[in-house]
Amino acid sequence: MPIAKTKAKTTSTPREAIVIARQMHQALVLHFMEGLTQAQIAEQLGISQATVNRLIKRGRQLGLVEIKIKSPVESLVDLEERLLALGGISRAVVVPTVSDNPQTALQAVGEAAARLLIDEIGDGDTICITGGKGVSAVVAGLQPPRRFDVEVIPATGCVQGKHYTDVNHVSTLMADRLGGRSYQIHAPLFADDAEQREMLINMRAVADVFKRAREAKVAVVGIGSILTDDSSYYDLHPSSSTDRAAIERSGATCELLAHLLDHGGRVCDYSLNRSLVSLTLEEFASIPTKIGVASGPNKAGPILSVMRGKHLDTLVTDEATGARILEIASEEGFSA
Repeated sequence: MPIAKTKAKTTSTPREAIVIARQMHQALVLHFMEGLTQAQIAEQLGISQATVNRLIKRGRQLGLVEIKIKSPVESLVDLEERLLALGGISRAVVVPTVSDNPQTALQAVGEAAARLLIDEIGDGDTICITGGKGVSAVVAGLQPPRRFDVEVIPATGCVQGKHYTDVNHVSTLMADRLGGRSYQIHAPLFADDAEQREMLINMRAVADVFKRAREAKVAVVGIGSILTDDSSYYDLHPSSSTDRAAIERSGATCELLAHLLDHGGRVCDYSLNRSLVSLTLEEFASIPTKIGVASGPNKAGPILSVMRGKHLDTLVTDEATGARILEIASEEGFSA
């Protein structure tokens, strides 16, 4: 009776295994790094296309291929997410810090906020703004693709002097850039006292402007520093610079719509707050989209205070300022 012979199982020799591993490496590099097709790889390596297909498939099964996407904005996105995690805002837009020059950095932030504003508005909308360097940078950065039938309304009374403190001037420039129309406020930012404030607020021309401001769809505002020598708050009222000790005693850390706010974003007990001709922060809160614009190391603390007060929906700033905000929050035991 013939004895059946079993077929010997073939195994690759160590040399063959090395050859296969080398071919697999070459096929993976040529396909994933150099972008060659399987047919091109087969021709270059002198093997069949089916073999190339098997090598690539086996290489992926063995975990030899890792696809990693690196983005130039990855660090910015991470910073935005960490700022959101601090709370108080629902959107953060962070741009690269392009220069140590504060004006250049603010210009980049203004351009980013301008693009955001264009995305937010449509014909028939009302935009409510403050004066200030930040909002002026937004105006300078506006490059609308078409004319927008919008109204631009001051959110505060007016301060004559430097071009950026004059909210009427800034609102006129913004309306011109967008192709819309602006309304002027004919009242000072500060009344002499609370009684005079009430009289000014209730004047028909002033009341009409603030009524339109309260009905705005979008607000664009700056965030002011208080405790630094370059603070623009002291450009707003002649007595504020001489009353700096009282401002510091009030606990003020920042300014929003010319309201002095404390560390937690609450309105300070300070005399000029009571004579302020402006939207109140409660009225400001009813505006659907509130965009704050600020950059610079001296703005990090003020921005954090405004975030704690939950006064804004969106923050637009630069990378260095965003990083400093997180540092301050961490130092105070409140980190993302």
